[in-house]
Formats: sequence, structure tokens, C-alpha cells
Amino acid sequence: MKAKRVWNLLRDGFDRVTIYLPIIVTLVLALGTYWLVRNAPKLLEPTPKEAPKHEPDFFMRGFVIKNFLPSGDLRSELFGNEGRHYPDTDTIEVDQVRVRSVSPQGLVTRATANRGLSNADGTEIQLFGNAIVVREASTSANGKANPRLEFRGEFLHAFLDTERVKSHKPVTLIRGSDQFTADSLDYDNLTGVAHLQGRVRGLLMPSTPGVKR
Repeated sequence: MKAKRVWNLLRDGFDRVTIYLPIIVTLVLALGTYWLVRNAPKLLEPTPKEAPKHEPDFFMRGFVIKNFLPSGDLRSELFGNEGRHYPDTDTIEVDQVRVRSVSPQGLVTRATANRGLSNADGTEIQLFGNAIVVREASTSANGKANPRLEFRGEFLHAFLDTERVKSHKPVTLIRGSDQFTADSLDYDNLTGVAHLQGRVRGLLMPSTPGVKR
């Protein structure tokens, strides 16, 4: 009788556990899922896109960059002691920069400065510190003599394709033997017109008899 009573107690206990077993399993699964969610690595969280930094991605030393026309003729040469390329602006910063440009008509323009900032194709360059741009004397197709032009200043902005020189800082313009100074400059070589603004001063030298100016 005693053994039968023990068996009945065990059977009753098993039946009770069986009744609550689905609830217990569900609770264990829920707790396990919660633990996994809390401790799983956050791989799918979107990462904020960083703004591009103005940092060079490569350096050059003692270099020259040449650009050519579609015909294969040389368009410009850019020399420098050291250069740094910035991918965010696609520009090249050059120390002790020297530029030589040849127009489609064969006119030669040279430029030098302590530092230069050129666009990717070398058609536009900003010159900083002891900036000098020189267009050599030439003769046009109709036989007209074009005197030598020289621009000087602490900042000059040269546009090689459109043959313009601009500056928002004081400049000196030397045309042949004449000299002008101004607070700003916008020179267009295609029209031959120079806009000088601010305090403009000029020194015009007398023409030599028999020499056209």
C-alpha cells in the first residue's frame, strides 16, 4: 500500500508538471530571445556618412605635369618643388610653382609664385606670394606688334583657357615700358582690355620715334 501511495503521488506530480510544461517552455524561449536581442552585435545599424576631409591623398616632389590639346600640341606645363593633391576639391597645391602655357595661336605665358593652387586639368591656377605672370611680346597675324605684358602682386588668378588674369588685391601691370598700379585687376587678353579699380596710378613713357606702341 505504501508503494502504491508513493506511485500515485509521483504520477500526480508528473501530471501537474505536464499541464504547465508548455507555459514553462514558452517562458524559457521568451527569456532566451530577450537575452539574444540584448546581447547581439548591432551590425545593421546605419553608420552616418562622414563629410569629406580636406586632406591630401598623394604627394609629388620635383615634378612636372603636362597638358596637351586634342591635336597633340602642348597646352601647358606645371612645375613644382612639392605638390599635394586634394580629392575633395580635385585640386593640386604646389610649392614654388612655375607655369608655362602656350595658346592655340602660339603665344607663350609664364607664371611663378611661392605657392600655387591648380585645378585638375591645369587650365586655372591661383598664385600666392610674389606672384608674377608674363605674356611674351608677339606679332599678330595682321602684323600688329603686341608688347610684353607683366603682372605682379601677392595674389593673381590666371585662367589659361580664356587668357584672363584677375586679382582682388593690389597689382602692378607693366605693358612694354608703361607701368600701372591698382587695388584690383581684371585683364582679358582676347579683347586686350584691362579693368583697373581702386587707387589707379600710371606711368606712361614717351614713344620712341618710328616705333609703334
